[in-house]
Amino acid sequence: MPVRNIKNAVQAAQFRIKFKDIFNLKEFYRAMHDWLEEYEWSSVGYDEKEEGKDHYETLYVQRDGPAGAEHWWWWRLQKKPPTGNSYFKYHLDLDFHTLAIQDTEVMRDGKKMKANKGEVDVNVFAYLEFDAEGKWSSHPFLRLLNKVFPNRVYRKEIFEVRKLELYREAYILQDYIKKWFKLRTFLPYEEVGPFYPSHAYPKWKSS
Repeated sequence: MPVRNIKNAVQAAQFRIKFKDIFNLKEFYRAMHDWLEEYEWSSVGYDEKEEGKDHYETLYVQRDGPAGAEHWWWWRLQKKPPTGNSYFKYHLDLDFHTLAIQDTEVMRDGKKMKANKGEVDVNVFAYLEFDAEGKWSSHPFLRLLNKVFPNRVYRKEIFEVRKLELYREAYILQDYIKKWFKLRTFLPYEEVGPFYPSHAYPKWKSS
């Protein structure tokens, strides 16, 4: 189920990725931020007239222990569909959790590089909101139609167009994360766009 409780929403995608090996935590954080910016996601509640488009974080906790650092951070994002139809809004919830993060070093191309070792767990939820601005639910007449409008008039756009579009973008993100960690991917096509270099150093890919 979606992390946030939004009344008029259907889930489009959900996935989880776990990685336990050597990587650079700061570079992973930066790469995720850059991807979301490239795909024009903004923070929840963002007003185009204000600053703070990329202030995704709603929670950040770090706890240090003898086995290493543990982190939790949550990002809550939104954006309008490409058509600009204000009836819909796309939502993306990303929950990150790390365990036993310690500093380490790796040799790469004959050079010693700073890195981290430990485990990272990424949970992603994507969902489609309809009547995003509440115009239908707040109108004395339209709110009656809003109960049947999505399933009849907008059914094709919700389930065959908008939901599928959000689903595809969510799994492009999954593919991107897996490539960053040098994990096996399953998309039948390659993402076209900027290349963000990986800073993961799994032992099976060491050179």
